[in-house]
Amino acid sequence: MIDTERFERACSEVTKEEHERSGIGVLNEKTLHAVLKRYYEPDTDRHEIPVGRYVADIIGEDGIIEIQTGSFTPLRPKLELLLDFADVTVVYPMAAVKYISWIDPDTGEMSAPRKSPKRMKPIDAFYQLIRIMYTLDNPRFHLRLVMLELYEQRLLNGWSKDKKRGSRRQDRQPAKLLDEICIDCPEDFDMFIPEGLEERFTIKEFAKAAKVPYDLAQRTIKVLCYLERLALVGKRDRENLYSAKKS
Repeated sequence: MIDTERFERACSEVTKEEHERSGIGVLNEKTLHAVLKRYYEPDTDRHEIPVGRYVADIIGEDGIIEIQTGSFTPLRPKLELLLDFADVTVVYPMAAVKYISWIDPDTGEMSAPRKSPKRMKPIDAFYQLIRIMYTLDNPRFHLRLVMLELYEQRLLNGWSKDKKRGSRRQDRQPAKLLDEICIDCPEDFDMFIPEGLEERFTIKEFAKAAKVPYDLAQRTIKVLCYLERLALVGKRDRENLYSAKKS
C-alpha cells in the first residue's frame, strides 16, 4: 500500500537538503533516486551500505533495496552477488505522468513545464526486465514498479533541428506517488497477460490485446516463457503460437 504522506515528506526533505547544498544535489545524487531512497528507508544510516565489492542503496529489516532509475544492464552482476547475501527488492520508477522543461545550455534559461504525451504503463518495464530475466525467478527477488507524476528537465543539446531528439536529461523531480505494483513471485507476472486472448495466440495478437508495440510484446513473451507463465505450443504458418500456463 502506498503512503502518500511519507512520500511527500521524502520529497520535501530531499528538496530542502538540495537547497542547503546550493543546488548541487545530495552527494551528486539525482533527485528522483534520492527521494525514493528516503521514501523506502527514512533512516539514512541504512543508506549506501557496502556489500562485497558493491554498495547497496538500502539495507533494512526486509533485506536489500536497490533503486534503479536507468538501464538494468549494469544491475545484472550486482544482483547476482546481492541475491546470495539477502532478499533484494528492485524499485523501478516509471513516469505515468510527466512534465518537461527545456534548458538552454548557453544561457541557462529554462522553459515552463509542459505535459508530455508519453505515459509509461507497468508493462513498459519489460524493456528493462529482459536484461535481468534470469534473476526474476529467484525466490529472493522482489520488484516494485513505482508509478509517478514527475517533472523532468532536459538540455536543448540534441542532434535534431529543434535540439530535442538526442537531448541529455538533467534531472527529474517526483511530484506524486500514483501507484505501486508489487511482484514477489513468478505467478505475480500473470497480471501482464492481457484479457481477450484466444487459447493459442501469436506475438502480434498479444501486442494487439495488450495495446503495446510488437517489440515490447516480443520481450514480454520471452520473459513470461522463461518464468513458465507462457509456453510455446506450436506454429501458425510462420508465426509462433503461445499459450498461458495453468496455475
